[in-house]
Parts: sequence; C-alpha cells; structure tokens
Amino acid sequence: MPSNWASRQRRRDVVRIRASVPDAYHPNCRVFGCPYLSRAGSRDGLDQRFCRRHADHKSRHGSAYKGSYSAAEINPYRRAAINWLLANPNDRWAANAVQRVQTLYANAGPFIEAFRLRGQPPRVRATNMWARLRRHEVDPHIVVAAWLAVEMVIADDRQAVSTSEYKRVQAAKVVHRLASGSHRSWQQRGGVLELHKYPASRGNVLRHIGEDLEGAAGLLVDHRLTAVQALVAERSRPATVAPHPRSVGVRRRAAS
Repeated sequence: MPSNWASRQRRRDVVRIRASVPDAYHPNCRVFGCPYLSRAGSRDGLDQRFCRRHADHKSRHGSAYKGSYSAAEINPYRRAAINWLLANPNDRWAANAVQRVQTLYANAGPFIEAFRLRGQPPRVRATNMWARLRRHEVDPHIVVAAWLAVEMVIADDRQAVSTSEYKRVQAAKVVHRLASGSHRSWQQRGGVLELHKYPASRGNVLRHIGEDLEGAAGLLVDHRLTAVQALVAERSRPATVAPHPRSVGVRRRAAS
C-alpha cells in the first residue's frame, strides 16, 4: 500500500507539472466557433481537444457537439418498445435481453447507499446502479426498452451522432434516471432533518452502464430492431377519418 500510494503521488506531481505548461501546439478548442482555449492550452488540464466547457459537455452527454435527447423526443420510442416487448414475450431475442438484464441485477452485489459512493471507482458506481434498480424492483423490460428507444431515435435523427460513446451515454442517462437516490430523515428537537443524495449522471459511470446495456440488448437490436421500428411507424401514421355523409352528398350534387 505505501508503494502504491507513493506511485500515485509521483504520478500526480508529474501531471501537475505537465498541466502547468501551456501546450503551444494545441491552443484552441476544436469545436467550431468556440472562442476558448483548450484545457492543455490554458493550463487547465491535459485535454488537447476541448475547452473546459465542451469537455464537461462531452462528459455529461457523450458528445461535445450535441446535447441529450429530451423526454418528449425519446418517450414515444420507449412506449413503442415496451409495447412490443410485452406483446412478444416468447420471442427468443427479447427473452434473452430481459434475462441478461436480470443477470446484471443478480451480479450487482450488495446495495450501497448513494452518499457512501463518494470516491469509489466508476466501475463500482456503475455496478451499484444495477443494485439500485434491483432494490427498487424496476422491470427489466423498461431497461431493454431504453436501449431500443435510443437506437431508434438516433436512426431517425437527421443530425445524429453515430459514435458508440454517444449511444451508450444516452441510453445510460435514461436508465440512470430510473434508479432513485438515497433518502434519510432524522427527528431532531427543531424538526426533521432530511438528507437526499442523487448520484451524478456524468463521466465514466455512464460509459460503463451503457456498455452493460449494449451487451444485454445488442442481439435484440441486431435481429428485431426493424420490427420495433415498424410498430413506431404504424403508431405515428396519421389516422384516416371517414368523410361525413353530408359532405359526400354535397360533392355529388356539385358534380351533377
């Protein structure tokens, strides 16, 4: 342990020294129109591509150029995906995806309160997210539907970001919202003291969750995504309304 601590301390010192020297070869942020310097060019880190603002945007949304989809954009696809999964319980690919999510629940280990996760590695925090879903008894069909919805909304987006990282982060953000945080309350002399802690939805935690999701629902997407997309297209098709009989009579008299 002492040698490991000393190695980490030396690494921290080296990074601090490198970050204190501006990088003259990568001075500007790569986002078109951004007036700020990159983190490496402004003594704010070692990132040679983006400034602090766009680096944080990429950490939270999976892309430095595009934000996350809103609930209004993604919920129609989620509802269609859930309806398809419930209507096809005997489909082997759908059953396989649901079973894989249940396996993620079972292998997540013990549940850890959100306020005890501070300082834990991203992989541990991502695994605990599955434990929270298990504790709150979230239906695995809802988790599978989240990945299907992200696949479909990206396929229909004319300005979509097609990277795997963006897709994983978008799906992970949907699933991450299903797992509530930790809530505690204590009775005191002056009243009730409450503590509410919600894990941050950003960083490598989302990448690990999205990777787990892709591994669970990847085969279902390969074999059944077209069928789910057909259901979405059918639901979004405008309904045909029969003409009123009086209007038909008026048209016939006008024609005569």
